[in-house]
Amino acid sequence: MSVTIDITGLPRERIVFCPSPLAELGASLHALAEPSHHARLHAWTATTAAALEPELADRLHEADFMWRSTRSDFLLPAQPRATLTEELDDLDRMDDEKYVGSALEISCASRYSRGAPSPLVDERMRRRALELATARGPRQAAFVERMLADPPGTRAWIRRLMEDCDEAFFADTWRRVRVQLSADARHKTELMRRKGLAEAVADASSAMVLEEDGAGSRIVVDKLVQGRTDAEGSGVTFLPTAFGWPHLFALHAPGWQPVIQYPVPARDLGVGAPVDTVKLRMEAVAHPMRMRLSRSLARGAYSTSELADTYGISAPEVSRHLAVMKKAGLITTQRRGRYVLHQLDVAVVARLGSDFLESVLR
Repeated sequence: MSVTIDITGLPRERIVFCPSPLAELGASLHALAEPSHHARLHAWTATTAAALEPELADRLHEADFMWRSTRSDFLLPAQPRATLTEELDDLDRMDDEKYVGSALEISCASRYSRGAPSPLVDERMRRRALELATARGPRQAAFVERMLADPPGTRAWIRRLMEDCDEAFFADTWRRVRVQLSADARHKTELMRRKGLAEAVADASSAMVLEEDGAGSRIVVDKLVQGRTDAEGSGVTFLPTAFGWPHLFALHAPGWQPVIQYPVPARDLGVGAPVDTVKLRMEAVAHPMRMRLSRSLARGAYSTSELADTYGISAPEVSRHLAVMKKAGLITTQRRGRYVLHQLDVAVVARLGSDFLESVLR
C-alpha cells in the first residue's frame, strides 16, 4: 500500500523544499494532543502542556479533531510563507467549501479522500459529518454543528486559536526550530540540483522513493493507505518538521496540490521496515506452528530434520514453514558440512513491534 504522486512532465523548479510555520504549529499541536506518539518530545510536551492557560487548553481540546488522529489539509500549506501571520492570511482567502471540507476531514473519512463534495453544499455529506462527529462526543458534535451553521465565525475562532497558541508557546518554539528546518530544506534543494530528485526524496525519508520508467515519474510514499494524485499543473511541496516523527504526511486529496511533511533529521530517528515487510513478518510469526518453531530457533541453530523430530511433523512441512520465515527475513541459515542450520534473527524479531507501530503511525 502506498500514496503515489504522479510528477510526469512536472518541471523540477515546481518541486519545493521549504519549512512552514503553520505546518509546524499543526505538528506541535498534534504532539500535545497525542504525546504517546512522540516519546522523544516528552520534555517539550510536558512542559508546554503544564504552562498552558486552562482557557487555551480547553479551546485546544475542543478543536483537536483537526490535528489529533489526522491533519486537516489546510494545516499543510502548498505555498509556505516566512511567518505564521502570512500563512493565516492565505488561509483566510480560501473559500468556505474547501476550508470546511478540509477541517472536517476526519468526520468525512474515506469519502473526503475520494473527492466528495463539501458538507456545506451536499446534504448527504452534511448528515455524515454530523453523525460521525456525534460518535466522537458532544464537544465535537457541537463544534461541527457550529462550523456548518456559521463558517465565517468558526474560521475566525480557529484563527484566534492559532494566534493565541503562537503567543503562548509557538513563537518561541518556531524561533528554535526554523533554523534547523531551513537548513534541511536548503540541503534537500541543493541535493536535488546536484544529484537529482531521487537522491533528495530518499534523503528526506527512507519511506519515499522516486520511480521512473516509460510510463512516467512518480513519488511513492510507503504508507498503510492507498492513494493517488497528479501534480501536473500544480507542483509538489516538501515540508520538513521537527515535531513529526514517526509520522509522514502525504496530502493527496483531489483539488489540493500534493504536500509531503517529513520528519527531520531522519537519520537520527531510525529506519523502520517497509509496510509490506512488516505485514509479511507478522503473518509469518502468527502461525501457531511457526511460533513453536521460533521457540527452538531463538535458542540455537537447528536442521530441518531436528525440528521435524522435535515437533512431530514431516521434514517437508518444516521446510515450508522455514521458507515462509526466510522470505520474511526472520531467520538466517548457515551450512555446516552436509547440514543446513536455521536460526531466528532475534534482532529483527525484537524490532517487529516498533516497526509495526511506526507503520501504523506513519
